[in-house]
Amino acid sequence: MPKLPVLSGIKVVKILAKMGYEVDHQTGSHMILRHKEEPHRRLTVPNHDEIAKGTLLAIIKQSGLTREQFMDLLK
Repeated sequence: MPKLPVLSGIKVVKILAKMGYEVDHQTGSHMILRHKEEPHRRLTVPNHDEIAKGTLLAIIKQSGLTREQFMDLLK
């Protein structure tokens, strides 16, 4: 299983945009994303320079992706 890279919040949002998520609004340092076709699906991504590994894993899990699928979208 490949190691997760250190990513910024902006980079994670760009990856999730490939899945159909877009920024709905921002509250403080957290960006709220909604899925274009299923608006009830919502993710929160911190707008930090480096997202902690556990936080990144939680975002991946909540988006419905596996680690490998996320890594494929990263390329």
